[in-house]
Amino acid sequence: MKDITISIPRVDAWEKASGQAKYVSDYVYPGMLYAKTFRSPIASGKILARRYPRLPEGYAIIDYRDIPGKNVVKVIMEDMPIFAEMNVTYRGEPILLVVGPDKEKILEIMASIQIDYQETPAIFEWTKSIIHKQYSKGDGWKPSIEAARVIEYTYKTPLQEQAYLEPQGFVGTYDAGKISVIGSIQCPYYVKNALLFALRLPSDKIQVIQATVGGAFGGKEEFPSLMACQLAVALLKVKKPIKLVYEREEDILVTTKRHPATIKMQAAIDDNDHISSLKVHIGIDAGATTGLSGVVLMRAMIAATGAYTIDHLDVSGDVYWTNQVPNGAFRGFGAPQMMFAIEMFMEHIAQDLKQDPFQFRLRYLAKMGDRTSTNGSFRDPILLIEMIEQAMKISDYHTKAARFPTLKYHGIGWSVFLHGCGFTGSGEALTIKARIRLEKDSQDQVTIRVAAVDMGQGIRTTLRKLVSQILEIPLSQVDFDLPDTDLVPDSGPTVASRTMMIVGGLVAKAAEKMKANWLSGKAIAYEEQYVQPPEIHWDEDKMQGDAYPAYSWGVN
Repeated sequence: MKDITISIPRVDAWEKASGQAKYVSDYVYPGMLYAKTFRSPIASGKILARRYPRLPEGYAIIDYRDIPGKNVVKVIMEDMPIFAEMNVTYRGEPILLVVGPDKEKILEIMASIQIDYQETPAIFEWTKSIIHKQYSKGDGWKPSIEAARVIEYTYKTPLQEQAYLEPQGFVGTYDAGKISVIGSIQCPYYVKNALLFALRLPSDKIQVIQATVGGAFGGKEEFPSLMACQLAVALLKVKKPIKLVYEREEDILVTTKRHPATIKMQAAIDDNDHISSLKVHIGIDAGATTGLSGVVLMRAMIAATGAYTIDHLDVSGDVYWTNQVPNGAFRGFGAPQMMFAIEMFMEHIAQDLKQDPFQFRLRYLAKMGDRTSTNGSFRDPILLIEMIEQAMKISDYHTKAARFPTLKYHGIGWSVFLHGCGFTGSGEALTIKARIRLEKDSQDQVTIRVAAVDMGQGIRTTLRKLVSQILEIPLSQVDFDLPDTDLVPDSGPTVASRTMMIVGGLVAKAAEKMKANWLSGKAIAYEEQYVQPPEIHWDEDKMQGDAYPAYSWGVN
Protein backbone atom coordinates (compact mmCIF):
# COMPACT_ATOMS: atom_id res chain seq x y z
CA MET A 1 0.00 0.00 0.00
CA LYS A 2 1.46 3.32 -1.05
CA ASP A 3 -0.99 5.73 0.62
CA ILE A 4 -2.54 5.02 4.00
CA THR A 5 -5.22 7.68 3.42
CA ILE A 6 -6.85 5.66 0.62
CA SER A 7 -10.11 4.14 1.81
CA ILE A 8 -10.31 0.35 1.46
CA PRO A 9 -12.85 -2.27 2.55
CA ARG A 10 -12.35 -3.27 6.17
CA VAL A 11 -10.60 -6.61 6.47
CA ASP A 12 -13.36 -7.94 8.76
CA ALA A 13 -16.27 -6.52 6.74
CA TRP A 14 -17.17 -9.78 4.98
CA GLU A 15 -16.92 -12.00 8.05
CA LYS A 16 -19.25 -9.67 9.95
CA ALA A 17 -21.69 -9.09 7.09
CA SER A 18 -21.87 -12.83 6.33
CA GLY A 19 -22.29 -13.92 9.95
CA GLN A 20 -18.97 -15.75 10.04
CA ALA A 21 -17.52 -13.55 12.79
CA LYS A 22 -17.51 -15.41 16.13
CA TYR A 23 -18.90 -13.41 19.02
CA VAL A 24 -18.59 -14.84 22.51
CA SER A 25 -21.99 -16.56 22.41
CA ASP A 26 -20.98 -18.38 19.23
CA TYR A 27 -18.30 -20.45 20.98
CA VAL A 28 -19.42 -23.98 21.87
CA TYR A 29 -17.37 -26.83 23.34
CA PRO A 30 -18.25 -30.50 23.89
CA GLY A 31 -19.68 -31.00 27.37
CA MET A 32 -19.95 -27.26 27.93
CA LEU A 33 -21.76 -26.07 31.07
CA TYR A 34 -23.61 -22.80 31.67
CA ALA A 35 -23.27 -20.36 34.57
CA LYS A 36 -25.76 -17.94 36.10
CA THR A 37 -25.08 -15.29 38.75
CA PHE A 38 -27.03 -15.19 42.02
CA ARG A 39 -27.23 -11.56 43.15
CA SER A 40 -28.09 -9.54 46.23
CA PRO A 41 -31.69 -8.22 46.29
CA ILE A 42 -30.74 -5.41 48.72
CA ALA A 43 -28.44 -2.40 48.41
CA SER A 44 -26.81 -2.55 51.84
CA GLY A 45 -26.56 -5.18 54.51
CA LYS A 46 -24.89 -8.23 56.01
CA ILE A 47 -25.19 -11.86 55.02
CA LEU A 48 -26.20 -13.74 58.17
CA ALA A 49 -26.63 -17.23 56.74
CA ARG A 50 -26.54 -19.19 53.49
CA ARG A 51 -28.55 -22.33 52.80
CA TYR A 52 -27.73 -24.10 49.57
CA PRO A 53 -29.88 -26.94 48.23
CA ARG A 54 -28.65 -30.46 47.59
CA LEU A 55 -27.34 -30.35 44.02
CA PRO A 56 -28.06 -32.86 41.26
CA GLU A 57 -25.06 -34.57 39.70
CA GLY A 58 -23.23 -32.32 37.27
CA TYR A 59 -24.17 -29.04 39.00
CA ALA A 60 -22.07 -26.84 41.27
CA ILE A 61 -22.27 -23.67 43.32
CA ILE A 62 -19.22 -21.41 43.33
CA ASP A 63 -18.75 -18.67 45.93
CA TYR A 64 -15.98 -16.75 47.71
CA ARG A 65 -14.75 -19.89 49.49
CA ASP A 66 -13.61 -21.36 46.16
CA ILE A 67 -11.22 -18.50 45.34
CA PRO A 68 -7.57 -19.63 45.68
CA GLY A 69 -6.18 -16.10 45.95
CA LYS A 70 -7.55 -12.85 47.30
CA ASN A 71 -11.25 -12.16 46.88
CA VAL A 72 -10.58 -8.97 44.98
CA VAL A 73 -10.83 -7.90 41.35
CA LYS A 74 -7.51 -6.20 40.64
CA VAL A 75 -8.19 -2.77 39.12
CA ILE A 76 -6.61 0.21 40.91
CA MET A 77 -8.08 0.03 44.40
CA GLU A 78 -8.67 -3.39 45.94
CA ASP A 79 -12.29 -2.80 46.89
CA MET A 80 -14.32 -4.89 44.42
CA PRO A 81 -14.92 -8.45 45.67
CA ILE A 82 -15.24 -11.28 43.17
CA PHE A 83 -18.10 -12.66 45.26
CA ALA A 84 -19.72 -11.03 48.30
CA GLU A 85 -18.64 -12.59 51.58
CA MET A 86 -20.25 -11.06 54.68
CA ASN A 87 -21.39 -7.68 53.34
CA VAL A 88 -23.38 -6.56 50.32
CA THR A 89 -23.03 -2.98 49.11
CA TYR A 90 -25.35 -2.67 46.11
CA ARG A 91 -28.42 -4.30 44.69
CA GLY A 92 -27.27 -6.85 42.14
CA GLU A 93 -23.90 -7.55 43.77
CA PRO A 94 -22.76 -11.09 42.82
CA ILE A 95 -22.87 -13.61 45.65
CA LEU A 96 -22.31 -16.87 43.80
CA LEU A 97 -22.53 -18.73 40.50
CA VAL A 98 -24.66 -21.77 39.77
CA VAL A 99 -23.08 -23.96 37.09
CA GLY A 100 -24.57 -26.89 35.20
CA PRO A 101 -25.57 -28.36 31.84
CA ASP A 102 -29.23 -27.23 31.75
CA LYS A 103 -30.26 -23.57 31.97
CA GLU A 104 -33.76 -24.28 33.28
CA LYS A 105 -32.39 -26.50 36.04
CA ILE A 106 -29.93 -23.77 36.98
CA LEU A 107 -32.85 -21.37 37.48
CA GLU A 108 -34.63 -23.96 39.66
CA ILE A 109 -31.54 -24.31 41.85
CA MET A 110 -31.23 -20.53 42.16
CA ALA A 111 -34.85 -20.28 43.26
CA SER A 112 -34.18 -22.71 46.12
CA ILE A 113 -31.08 -20.91 47.45
CA GLN A 114 -31.81 -19.10 50.72
CA ILE A 115 -29.74 -16.18 51.96
CA ASP A 116 -30.57 -14.42 55.23
CA TYR A 117 -29.71 -10.70 55.21
CA GLN A 118 -29.60 -8.02 57.87
CA GLU A 119 -30.50 -4.95 55.85
CA THR A 120 -28.81 -1.68 56.81
CA PRO A 121 -29.54 1.91 55.68
CA ALA A 122 -28.20 2.54 52.19
CA ILE A 123 -26.34 5.69 51.17
CA PHE A 124 -27.60 7.27 47.97
CA GLU A 125 -26.80 10.93 48.68
CA TRP A 126 -23.39 12.25 47.67
CA THR A 127 -21.99 12.78 51.16
CA LYS A 128 -19.11 10.31 51.45
CA SER A 129 -16.10 11.51 49.48
CA ILE A 130 -13.49 8.79 48.94
CA ILE A 131 -11.21 10.75 46.58
CA HIS A 132 -10.61 14.51 46.56
CA LYS A 133 -8.43 16.37 44.08
CA GLN A 134 -7.64 20.04 43.49
CA TYR A 135 -5.42 22.17 41.27
CA SER A 136 -5.06 25.81 40.29
CA LYS A 137 -3.71 27.90 37.45
CA GLY A 138 -2.44 31.47 37.57
CA ASP A 139 -3.88 33.30 40.59
CA GLY A 140 -6.61 30.73 41.07
CA TRP A 141 -10.03 32.04 42.09
CA LYS A 142 -9.93 35.80 42.70
CA PRO A 143 -13.44 37.26 42.73
CA SER A 144 -12.70 39.79 45.48
CA ILE A 145 -9.84 41.44 43.58
CA GLU A 146 -11.20 42.28 40.13
CA ALA A 147 -14.72 40.90 39.83
CA ALA A 148 -17.55 43.28 39.13
CA ARG A 149 -19.87 40.32 39.48
CA VAL A 150 -19.87 36.54 39.83
CA ILE A 151 -21.97 34.33 37.55
CA GLU A 152 -22.77 30.87 38.86
CA TYR A 153 -24.52 27.84 37.35
CA THR A 154 -24.76 24.16 38.29
CA TYR A 155 -25.05 21.39 35.71
CA LYS A 156 -25.96 17.74 36.14
CA THR A 157 -25.39 14.78 33.84
CA PRO A 158 -27.00 11.34 34.40
CA LEU A 159 -26.00 7.71 34.09
CA GLN A 160 -25.42 6.62 30.51
CA GLU A 161 -25.59 3.07 29.13
CA GLN A 162 -22.94 2.05 26.58
CA ALA A 163 -25.45 -0.05 24.56
CA TYR A 164 -22.83 -2.26 22.92
CA LEU A 165 -23.99 -4.85 20.40
CA GLU A 166 -23.54 -8.06 22.41
CA PRO A 167 -23.83 -8.30 26.23
CA GLN A 168 -20.89 -9.00 28.50
CA GLY A 169 -19.72 -12.58 28.33
CA PHE A 170 -16.97 -15.19 28.54
CA VAL A 171 -16.44 -18.80 27.58
CA GLY A 172 -13.71 -20.70 29.38
CA THR A 173 -11.91 -24.02 29.29
CA TYR A 174 -9.70 -25.98 31.69
CA ASP A 175 -6.93 -28.18 30.33
CA ALA A 176 -4.16 -29.76 32.39
CA GLY A 177 -4.16 -26.97 34.95
CA LYS A 178 -4.41 -24.18 32.40
CA ILE A 179 -7.29 -21.69 32.37
CA SER A 180 -8.24 -20.22 28.98
CA VAL A 181 -10.99 -17.62 28.64
CA ILE A 182 -12.44 -16.07 25.49
CA GLY A 183 -14.32 -12.85 26.09
CA SER A 184 -15.98 -9.74 24.77
CA ILE A 185 -13.29 -7.42 26.09
CA GLN A 186 -11.28 -4.25 25.48
CA CYS A 187 -8.21 -5.04 27.56
CA PRO A 188 -6.86 -8.61 27.45
CA TYR A 189 -4.07 -7.93 29.93
CA TYR A 190 -6.38 -6.22 32.43
CA VAL A 191 -8.26 -9.54 32.50
CA LYS A 192 -5.09 -11.64 32.68
CA ASN A 193 -3.62 -9.58 35.52
CA ALA A 194 -6.88 -9.86 37.46
CA LEU A 195 -6.86 -13.64 36.98
CA LEU A 196 -3.24 -13.93 38.11
CA PHE A 197 -4.13 -12.03 41.29
CA ALA A 198 -7.23 -14.09 42.05
CA LEU A 199 -6.07 -17.58 41.06
CA ARG A 200 -2.42 -17.57 42.15
CA LEU A 201 -1.40 -19.45 39.04
CA PRO A 202 1.79 -19.01 36.98
CA SER A 203 1.45 -16.68 34.00
CA ASP A 204 1.73 -19.54 31.51
CA LYS A 205 -1.33 -21.19 33.08
CA ILE A 206 -3.65 -18.30 32.19
CA GLN A 207 -4.65 -17.42 28.63
CA VAL A 208 -7.00 -14.61 27.58
CA ILE A 209 -8.34 -14.38 24.02
CA GLN A 210 -10.51 -11.67 22.50
CA ALA A 211 -13.69 -12.75 20.76
CA THR A 212 -15.14 -10.51 18.08
CA VAL A 213 -16.43 -7.42 19.89
CA GLY A 214 -19.43 -5.47 18.66
CA GLY A 215 -18.64 -2.19 20.36
CA ALA A 216 -17.48 -1.51 23.90
CA PHE A 217 -17.29 2.28 24.47
CA GLY A 218 -15.50 1.76 27.80
CA GLY A 219 -18.09 -0.69 29.09
CA LYS A 220 -15.78 -3.64 28.44
CA GLU A 221 -12.68 -2.10 29.98
CA GLU A 222 -12.62 -3.02 33.69
CA PHE A 223 -15.94 -4.83 34.20
CA PRO A 224 -14.97 -8.00 32.27
CA SER A 225 -12.26 -8.66 34.84
CA LEU A 226 -15.00 -9.33 37.42
CA MET A 227 -16.79 -11.84 35.18
CA ALA A 228 -13.53 -13.50 34.14
CA CYS A 229 -12.49 -14.03 37.76
CA GLN A 230 -15.85 -15.59 38.61
CA LEU A 231 -15.71 -17.87 35.58
CA ALA A 232 -12.09 -18.86 36.20
CA VAL A 233 -12.83 -19.85 39.80
CA ALA A 234 -15.67 -22.03 38.48
CA LEU A 235 -13.36 -23.59 35.88
CA LEU A 236 -10.86 -24.52 38.57
CA LYS A 237 -13.61 -26.21 40.54
CA VAL A 238 -15.52 -28.15 37.85
CA LYS A 239 -12.72 -28.52 35.27
CA LYS A 240 -15.13 -28.43 32.32
CA PRO A 241 -15.87 -25.76 29.67
CA ILE A 242 -18.27 -23.09 30.97
CA LYS A 243 -20.12 -20.23 29.30
CA LEU A 244 -21.12 -17.13 31.28
CA VAL A 245 -23.00 -14.63 29.12
CA TYR A 246 -25.44 -12.04 30.47
CA GLU A 247 -28.93 -11.51 29.16
CA ARG A 248 -29.47 -7.92 28.03
CA GLU A 249 -31.64 -7.04 31.04
CA GLU A 250 -28.99 -8.31 33.45
CA ASP A 251 -26.27 -6.47 31.58
CA ILE A 252 -28.09 -3.15 31.82
CA LEU A 253 -28.93 -3.60 35.51
CA VAL A 254 -25.54 -4.57 36.94
CA THR A 255 -22.71 -3.39 34.66
CA THR A 256 -20.80 -0.12 34.89
CA LYS A 257 -22.18 3.06 33.32
CA ARG A 258 -20.96 6.60 32.71
CA HIS A 259 -20.59 8.37 36.06
CA PRO A 260 -23.39 10.78 36.93
CA ALA A 261 -21.88 14.19 37.62
CA THR A 262 -22.81 17.45 39.32
CA ILE A 263 -20.67 20.38 38.21
CA LYS A 264 -20.76 23.78 39.90
CA MET A 265 -19.18 26.56 37.84
CA GLN A 266 -18.46 30.13 38.93
CA ALA A 267 -17.02 32.91 36.78
CA ALA A 268 -15.58 36.17 38.07
CA ILE A 269 -16.46 38.90 35.54
CA ASP A 270 -14.45 42.14 35.50
CA ASP A 271 -15.59 45.66 34.61
CA ASN A 272 -15.00 44.97 30.92
CA ASP A 273 -17.29 41.93 30.99
CA HIS A 274 -14.26 39.66 30.64
CA ILE A 275 -13.85 36.36 32.49
CA SER A 276 -11.04 37.01 34.97
CA SER A 277 -11.15 33.62 36.69
CA LEU A 278 -13.14 30.39 37.02
CA LYS A 279 -13.93 28.21 39.99
CA VAL A 280 -15.10 24.70 39.20
CA HIS A 281 -16.13 21.74 41.34
CA ILE A 282 -17.17 18.39 39.93
CA GLY A 283 -18.63 15.54 41.92
CA ILE A 284 -19.11 12.07 40.45
CA ASP A 285 -20.90 8.99 41.81
CA ALA A 286 -18.58 5.98 41.93
CA GLY A 287 -21.22 3.65 43.25
CA ALA A 288 -20.17 0.94 45.70
CA THR A 289 -16.57 0.44 44.47
CA THR A 290 -13.87 2.89 43.47
CA GLY A 291 -12.91 1.18 40.22
CA LEU A 292 -11.57 3.70 37.73
CA SER A 293 -13.40 6.65 39.32
CA GLY A 294 -10.24 8.45 40.40
CA VAL A 295 -8.96 8.57 36.82
CA VAL A 296 -12.40 9.56 35.52
CA LEU A 297 -12.45 12.45 38.01
CA MET A 298 -8.97 13.56 37.00
CA ARG A 299 -9.77 13.64 33.30
CA ALA A 300 -12.97 15.56 34.03
CA MET A 301 -11.06 18.15 36.06
CA ILE A 302 -8.36 18.52 33.39
CA ALA A 303 -11.15 19.37 30.90
CA ALA A 304 -12.48 22.17 33.12
CA THR A 305 -11.95 24.87 30.48
CA GLY A 306 -12.80 22.70 27.47
CA ALA A 307 -11.44 24.16 24.25
CA TYR A 308 -10.99 27.60 25.83
CA THR A 309 -8.08 29.34 27.54
CA ILE A 310 -8.79 30.90 30.93
CA ASP A 311 -5.73 32.25 32.74
CA HIS A 312 -6.86 31.89 36.35
CA LEU A 313 -8.52 28.73 37.66
CA ASP A 314 -9.43 26.90 40.84
CA VAL A 315 -10.60 23.36 40.04
CA SER A 316 -11.59 20.72 42.57
CA GLY A 317 -13.42 17.43 42.49
CA ASP A 318 -14.71 14.57 44.61
CA VAL A 319 -15.52 10.93 44.00
CA TYR A 320 -18.50 9.95 46.15
CA TRP A 321 -19.17 6.44 47.44
CA THR A 322 -22.81 5.29 47.37
CA ASN A 323 -24.74 2.04 47.47
CA GLN A 324 -25.43 2.27 43.75
CA VAL A 325 -24.20 -0.21 41.16
CA PRO A 326 -20.54 0.70 40.50
CA ASN A 327 -19.85 3.06 37.62
CA GLY A 328 -16.85 2.92 35.31
CA ALA A 329 -15.29 3.66 31.97
CA PHE A 330 -17.20 5.28 29.12
CA ARG A 331 -15.85 7.08 26.05
CA GLY A 332 -14.19 10.34 27.10
CA PHE A 333 -13.66 9.17 30.68
CA GLY A 334 -15.17 12.13 32.56
CA ALA A 335 -14.37 14.77 29.96
CA PRO A 336 -17.80 14.66 28.22
CA GLN A 337 -19.53 15.58 31.48
CA MET A 338 -17.25 18.59 31.84
CA MET A 339 -17.47 19.54 28.15
CA PHE A 340 -21.24 19.73 28.47
CA ALA A 341 -20.91 21.95 31.53
CA ILE A 342 -18.31 24.39 30.14
CA GLU A 343 -20.13 24.75 26.82
CA MET A 344 -23.42 25.48 28.58
CA PHE A 345 -21.66 27.83 31.00
CA MET A 346 -20.03 29.90 28.25
CA GLU A 347 -23.42 30.22 26.57
CA HIS A 348 -25.11 31.24 29.83
CA ILE A 349 -22.40 33.76 30.72
CA ALA A 350 -22.84 35.44 27.33
CA GLN A 351 -26.61 35.54 27.75
CA ASP A 352 -26.31 37.01 31.25
CA LEU A 353 -23.93 39.68 29.91
CA LYS A 354 -26.32 40.31 27.00
CA GLN A 355 -23.59 39.53 24.48
CA ASP A 356 -23.68 37.48 21.29
CA PRO A 357 -22.79 33.95 22.52
CA PHE A 358 -21.09 33.12 19.23
CA GLN A 359 -18.65 36.05 19.36
CA PHE A 360 -18.20 35.74 23.12
CA ARG A 361 -17.02 32.16 22.88
CA LEU A 362 -14.68 32.88 19.96
CA ARG A 363 -12.70 35.30 22.15
CA TYR A 364 -11.61 32.53 24.51
CA LEU A 365 -10.70 29.77 22.04
CA ALA A 366 -7.39 28.05 22.76
CA LYS A 367 -4.46 28.82 20.47
CA MET A 368 -1.12 27.17 19.84
CA GLY A 369 1.29 28.28 22.57
CA ASP A 370 -1.41 28.83 25.20
CA ARG A 371 -1.09 27.24 28.61
CA THR A 372 -3.44 24.32 29.23
CA SER A 373 -5.73 24.20 32.26
CA THR A 374 -2.98 22.37 34.17
CA ASN A 375 -0.16 24.69 33.03
CA GLY A 376 1.04 22.43 30.25
CA SER A 377 1.43 23.70 26.72
CA PHE A 378 -0.52 23.38 23.48
CA ARG A 379 2.50 22.69 21.25
CA ASP A 380 0.74 21.84 18.01
CA PRO A 381 -1.32 23.99 15.62
CA ILE A 382 -4.98 24.45 16.63
CA LEU A 383 -7.30 25.04 13.69
CA LEU A 384 -10.52 25.73 15.59
CA ILE A 385 -11.29 29.01 13.82
CA GLU A 386 -11.00 27.37 10.40
CA MET A 387 -13.06 24.39 11.57
CA ILE A 388 -15.77 26.64 13.00
CA GLU A 389 -15.96 28.66 9.79
CA GLN A 390 -16.40 25.47 7.80
CA ALA A 391 -19.04 24.12 10.19
CA MET A 392 -20.98 27.38 10.07
CA LYS A 393 -20.89 27.35 6.28
CA ILE A 394 -22.02 23.74 5.93
CA SER A 395 -24.84 24.11 8.46
CA ASP A 396 -25.92 27.64 7.45
CA TYR A 397 -25.82 28.27 11.18
CA HIS A 398 -26.21 32.03 11.29
CA THR A 399 -29.25 32.10 9.01
CA LYS A 400 -30.96 29.38 11.02
CA ALA A 401 -29.97 30.89 14.37
CA ALA A 402 -31.66 34.15 13.34
CA ARG A 403 -34.82 32.47 11.99
CA PHE A 404 -35.49 29.55 14.35
CA PRO A 405 -36.46 31.56 17.47
CA THR A 406 -39.63 32.62 15.64
CA LEU A 407 -40.61 28.99 14.93
CA LYS A 408 -41.97 26.26 17.15
CA TYR A 409 -39.89 23.11 17.70
CA HIS A 410 -36.86 24.52 15.91
CA GLY A 411 -33.41 25.12 17.34
CA ILE A 412 -29.73 25.03 16.46
CA GLY A 413 -26.60 25.13 18.54
CA TRP A 414 -22.90 24.56 18.26
CA SER A 415 -20.05 23.44 20.48
CA VAL A 416 -16.30 23.00 20.45
CA PHE A 417 -14.24 20.45 22.31
CA LEU A 418 -10.82 18.96 22.74
CA HIS A 419 -9.72 15.43 23.56
CA GLY A 420 -6.51 14.57 25.36
CA CYS A 421 -4.99 11.58 23.57
CA GLY A 422 -3.33 8.75 25.45
CA PHE A 423 -3.16 7.96 29.14
CA THR A 424 -3.24 10.85 31.59
CA GLY A 425 0.07 12.40 32.57
CA SER A 426 2.87 9.88 32.98
CA GLY A 427 0.56 6.87 32.85
CA GLU A 428 1.92 5.62 29.53
CA ALA A 429 5.53 5.61 30.70
CA LEU A 430 5.17 4.66 34.38
CA THR A 431 2.07 2.44 34.46
CA ILE A 432 1.31 0.99 31.02
CA LYS A 433 4.84 0.60 29.59
CA ALA A 434 3.44 -0.59 26.27
CA ARG A 435 5.38 -3.22 24.31
CA ILE A 436 4.74 -4.43 20.75
CA ARG A 437 6.36 -6.97 18.44
CA LEU A 438 6.48 -7.11 14.65
CA GLU A 439 7.48 -10.42 13.07
CA LYS A 440 8.42 -11.51 9.55
CA ASP A 441 8.62 -15.21 8.73
CA SER A 442 10.72 -16.93 6.11
CA GLN A 443 7.85 -16.55 3.61
CA ASP A 444 8.00 -12.74 4.10
CA GLN A 445 4.58 -12.73 5.80
CA VAL A 446 4.48 -10.00 8.46
CA THR A 447 2.50 -10.36 11.70
CA ILE A 448 1.55 -7.57 14.10
CA ARG A 449 1.70 -8.71 17.75
CA VAL A 450 -0.19 -6.27 19.96
CA ALA A 451 -2.86 -6.58 22.66
CA ALA A 452 -4.96 -3.78 21.14
CA VAL A 453 -8.53 -4.87 20.46
CA ASP A 454 -10.64 -4.15 17.39
CA MET A 455 -14.02 -3.44 18.93
CA GLY A 456 -15.52 -1.88 15.84
CA GLN A 457 -13.17 1.09 15.39
CA GLY A 458 -11.29 -0.75 12.65
CA ILE A 459 -7.73 -1.24 13.85
CA ARG A 460 -7.45 -4.68 12.27
CA THR A 461 -7.50 -2.68 9.04
CA THR A 462 -5.68 0.52 10.02
CA LEU A 463 -2.68 -1.14 11.67
CA ARG A 464 -2.28 -3.36 8.62
CA LYS A 465 -2.44 -0.31 6.37
CA LEU A 466 0.22 1.38 8.48
CA VAL A 467 2.67 -1.53 8.23
CA SER A 468 1.85 -2.16 4.59
CA GLN A 469 2.64 1.44 3.69
CA ILE A 470 5.92 1.59 5.58
CA LEU A 471 7.17 -1.77 4.29
CA GLU A 472 5.79 -1.12 0.79
CA ILE A 473 4.18 -4.55 0.63
CA PRO A 474 0.60 -5.62 -0.21
CA LEU A 475 -1.96 -5.50 2.58
CA SER A 476 -2.46 -9.25 2.16
CA GLN A 477 1.12 -9.74 3.31
CA VAL A 478 0.34 -8.32 6.77
CA ASP A 479 -1.55 -10.28 9.44
CA PHE A 480 -3.22 -8.96 12.59
CA ASP A 481 -5.60 -11.33 14.33
CA LEU A 482 -7.68 -11.05 17.51
CA PRO A 483 -5.28 -10.75 20.48
CA ASP A 484 -4.28 -13.82 22.48
CA THR A 485 -2.12 -13.23 25.58
CA ASP A 486 -0.15 -16.39 24.81
CA LEU A 487 1.01 -14.78 21.57
CA VAL A 488 1.14 -11.01 22.07
CA PRO A 489 3.04 -8.73 24.50
CA ASP A 490 1.21 -6.26 26.72
CA SER A 491 0.75 -3.15 24.58
CA GLY A 492 -1.73 -1.72 27.09
CA PRO A 493 -5.50 -1.34 27.14
CA THR A 494 -7.61 -0.33 24.16
CA VAL A 495 -8.71 2.98 25.66
CA ALA A 496 -8.09 6.73 25.59
CA SER A 497 -7.65 7.05 21.81
CA ARG A 498 -4.18 5.59 22.35
CA THR A 499 -4.25 2.68 19.90
CA MET A 500 -3.10 4.42 16.72
CA MET A 501 -1.15 7.19 18.47
CA ILE A 502 0.78 5.13 21.05
CA VAL A 503 0.54 1.51 19.87
CA GLY A 504 0.51 2.51 16.20
CA GLY A 505 3.53 4.72 16.78
CA LEU A 506 5.46 1.80 18.22
CA VAL A 507 4.37 -0.47 15.36
CA ALA A 508 5.56 2.17 12.89
CA LYS A 509 8.98 2.34 14.55
CA ALA A 510 9.32 -1.45 14.39
CA ALA A 511 8.25 -1.41 10.73
CA GLU A 512 10.87 1.23 9.89
CA LYS A 513 13.57 -0.97 11.47
CA MET A 514 12.26 -4.04 9.65
CA LYS A 515 12.32 -2.17 6.36
CA ALA A 516 15.91 -1.05 6.91
CA ASN A 517 17.01 -4.64 7.59
CA TRP A 518 14.69 -6.53 5.23
CA LEU A 519 16.13 -9.69 3.73
CA SER A 520 13.69 -11.71 1.67
CA GLY A 521 13.33 -15.27 2.94
CA LYS A 522 14.83 -14.51 6.36
CA ALA A 523 12.72 -14.47 9.52
CA ILE A 524 13.22 -11.38 11.70
CA ALA A 525 11.38 -9.70 14.55
CA TYR A 526 11.50 -6.30 16.24
CA GLU A 527 10.13 -5.17 19.59
CA GLU A 528 9.46 -1.62 20.72
CA GLN A 529 8.55 -0.17 24.13
CA TYR A 530 7.02 3.21 24.79
CA VAL A 531 9.33 5.98 25.99
CA GLN A 532 7.86 9.26 27.22
CA PRO A 533 8.89 12.28 25.08
CA PRO A 534 11.38 14.35 27.11
CA GLU A 535 9.30 17.53 26.79
CA ILE A 536 6.29 15.96 28.53
CA HIS A 537 6.30 16.61 32.29
CA TRP A 538 3.47 15.83 34.71
CA ASP A 539 3.13 16.10 38.49
CA GLU A 540 0.42 13.60 39.45
CA ASP A 541 -0.10 14.88 43.00
CA LYS A 542 -0.37 18.57 42.10
CA MET A 543 -2.06 17.92 38.72
CA GLN A 544 0.38 20.25 37.03
CA GLY A 545 2.08 20.02 33.64
CA ASP A 546 1.27 18.26 30.41
CA ALA A 547 -1.72 16.04 31.09
CA TYR A 548 -1.54 14.58 27.57
CA PRO A 549 1.13 14.26 24.88
CA ALA A 550 -1.27 15.52 22.18
CA TYR A 551 -4.80 16.80 21.63
CA SER A 552 -7.48 16.45 19.00
CA TRP A 553 -10.09 19.14 18.40
CA GLY A 554 -13.67 19.12 17.22
CA VAL A 555 -16.66 21.28 16.33
CA ASN A 556 -20.30 20.20 16.53
